[in-house]
Amino acid sequence: MPNHCTQLSRRLMLKRSALTAASLAAWETLSPLFAAPDKRRFRLGACDWSLGRMADPAAFELARQIGLDGVQVSLGTAADETHLCQPAVQQQYQRAARQAGLQVASLGIAELNSIPYKSDPRTVGWVSESIDVCGALDVNVVLLAFFANDDLRGDKAGVDEVVRRLKAIAPKAEKAGVALGIESWLSADEHLAIIERVGSKAVKVYYDVCNSNDRGYDIYREIRQLGKHICEFHAKENGALLGQGKVDFHKVRAAMDDIGYSGWVQIEGAVPPGGKLLESYQANCKFMRGILG
Repeated sequence: MPNHCTQLSRRLMLKRSALTAASLAAWETLSPLFAAPDKRRFRLGACDWSLGRMADPAAFELARQIGLDGVQVSLGTAADETHLCQPAVQQQYQRAARQAGLQVASLGIAELNSIPYKSDPRTVGWVSESIDVCGALDVNVVLLAFFANDDLRGDKAGVDEVVRRLKAIAPKAEKAGVALGIESWLSADEHLAIIERVGSKAVKVYYDVCNSNDRGYDIYREIRQLGKHICEFHAKENGALLGQGKVDFHKVRAAMDDIGYSGWVQIEGAVPPGGKLLESYQANCKFMRGILG
């Protein structure tokens, strides 16, 4: 006669095996979603200043509503004493990012547009401190802005001083694994000339496709020319949604593929006249997800 206990044990084993197989199948279906933050080639963020939340941890909650992966945050201003350098403020940002389920993507020193790195002695300390902030927030890119008062076009003395200052701070950035990204109106050739003069792998280009396109540069060629010297991208349009302006983002993606770029792409601007910020950024986010995959 068959042993009923044995039969029961076999039935239980078969049932458990089936359940295990089903669980594994379900996990395999879901696991790419859980693994995505560590395995995705691109991550999508936005600048806190273009979200209307400059130097404000509230940018993370708005970014969550948009559907982004993180936020490029401002170091602060002269008025708030570059407040992100303060440990208590760093904790506020970390808490806001954690609550939103997002990341601090990178830093930006937009205040350099008003108080120029090329001439004001205060900015030397800001750039040095930004490297320390990167360590505290676990990011590795600082955008150095060179527009308005900090414009380098036709300013040989200004470029010479920037090169001198970057040479002095580059060893600290290299040791910390931080890229100092120059964002300016200069061409790829002019950016490369600065990088060559500084002679440090820590000095790179923060490439804004809209700014360079507006200057008349062939951005698709420039991206390929700059290659590994690009530390991060701004996906931007002035007065239009992404994909509805002058920049061909499919061609931008092709150029990114050619240089092997992976990392953050930050949405900036790209709100049409009369458009609402949240709705515009949700549309921009959807568009860029389609481009980046």
